[in-house]
Amino acid sequence: MEIKARMPGQIMAINVAVGDAVNAKDSLGTIEAMKMEQPIPCPKAGTVKEISVAVGDKVKSGQVLIVIE
Repeated sequence: MEIKARMPGQIMAINVAVGDAVNAKDSLGTIEAMKMEQPIPCPKAGTVKEISVAVGDKVKSGQVLIVIE
């Protein structure tokens, strides 16, 4: 499952690493959008397979941030 940016913004934090087990509703990181920090929620339990962004990256709406399997 691909976790995508809901809106354009800047990555402020990444709270997981590749290989980490995550649960539904865990915060995977934080994105700053429209001058507000928004958590990046995990929609389902799984394992982090890929992280496509780094702290400080600017992202577009719909851009893949993290892949969970």
